[in-house]
Amino acid sequence: MNFSGKKVLITGAASGIGLAQVKAFLSEGAQVVAVDIQEVTDPEVNSQQGFASKICDVADEAAVKKLAGELGEIDILCNTAGVLDAYKTLEETDFLLWQRILATNLNSMYLMISAFLPKMKAQNAGVIINMASVAGLVAGGGGVAYTASKHAIVGLTKQLALDEAQHGIQVLAIAPGAIDTPMNAADFTENDGQMAKWVAQETPAKRWASASEVAELTLFLASPQANYMSGAVVPIDGGWTIK
Repeated sequence: MNFSGKKVLITGAASGIGLAQVKAFLSEGAQVVAVDIQEVTDPEVNSQQGFASKICDVADEAAVKKLAGELGEIDILCNTAGVLDAYKTLEETDFLLWQRILATNLNSMYLMISAFLPKMKAQNAGVIINMASVAGLVAGGGGVAYTASKHAIVGLTKQLALDEAQHGIQVLAIAPGAIDTPMNAADFTENDGQMAKWVAQETPAKRWASASEVAELTLFLASPQANYMSGAVVPIDGGWTIK
């Protein structure tokens, strides 16, 4: 897969799956713009030609509009930014937490897509890859706010794919299961890592995946080989959702 000449924008790029996606696209010759609320400090990517880092709160409408004005056209948009909700039930979720989870996980995608979709339509081409979750397919992958946000992302992806396929724009989503990233670090450290052990045991593949495995899937979905998969929501979950 050669992405030379392609401009890729990745949100949530400072760590975890987002950073793995940055590395994967750079390795295949893409020009990558890494967007996060903090600087990307990884020395492996900061030294590479074709890499740029932008600080932006992707849940802030004014900040996203400013970013779009600075960057111009892009070929591939990876909406990867997201946060967990500590598996809180509705009774444990106050409205501020609900708003924060929905703003970061869902509103940010609406804002980013709204900002860059017209540019893609003008060039009659583009790929948008939204980061969903197994929590967007079944219950139990998060708390009530996280699960609601990820189910909404699945719906957003399908409707957007339907609306925009005629304009040469492909829209897909990835639904990861247990991925070993900094966002899940507490699962491995608290209570002697009992949560991480339980998740691995409950996963048919009996292990957590690495962020690089999700990044490799991203490369395929962004490539011409996956062009006919418009609207697909692809699980990468070790079999979690087949149970």
